Amino acid sequence: MRRVLIVDDEPQLLRALKIGLTARGYQVSTARDGGSALRLASRRPPDLVLLDLGLPDVSGLDVIEGLRAGSSAPIIVLSGRTDTTGKIAAFDAGADDYVTKPFDMGELLARLRAVLRRPPLLDAAAAVDIGGYHVDLATFTITATGEGAAPVHLTPTEWRLLVPLLRNPGRVVTGHQLLREVWGAGSEKHGNYLRVYFATLRGKLEPDRAHPRHLITEAGIGYRFQP
Repeated sequence: MRRVLIVDDEPQLLRALKIGLTARGYQVSTARDGGSALRLASRRPPDLVLLDLGLPDVSGLDVIEGLRAGSSAPIIVLSGRTDTTGKIAAFDAGADDYVTKPFDMGELLARLRAVLRRPPLLDAAAAVDIGGYHVDLATFTITATGEGAAPVHLTPTEWRLLVPLLRNPGRVVTGHQLLREVWGAGSEKHGNYLRVYFATLRGKLEPDRAHPRHLITEAGIGYRFQP
């Protein structure tokens, strides 16, 4: 039975979510503020967290960072904010998905199932397949495995952009995070760098660069590696 921690200060929503998830076989814990959520998560780590950003004691972003300090469990943000800035901040802090209130229960359940199906994070010694290529993250080598696949060489910058995506399969890595890691603080406004480099990466690794299957753009937010 999967354990879900719901963190929200709206009693009616908290009750409705608990009833709905319990009826579908999840074991549910609830918290109405960030401090209680972190204490519950430390005592009994959840398999997934549904988190409202507007909490009465601390910022929901701080709760995400606190959870991420000791857990890789998926975090789905529930928020009334629809602006891209808020979404980027949540993903930068470590969220896995973002659902805007009010939401359809069926959609939320589908997103919940989707994040729980995602493969675990990859360690530095792992390897992954992209199309017709086998990418070894320990040796930074790429081997052609598909019929007709040409040899591939990546530049150091291309590797630094690609590796965070491959180590977080199915999860969004924000453009801001990639820009800071590769080009340093203050580079967050240069999104054109990413568009150029990802176009090149797709040309090297995707079977059809115009219709990528593995290196996916999340418009206005960042990029995602889809295994």
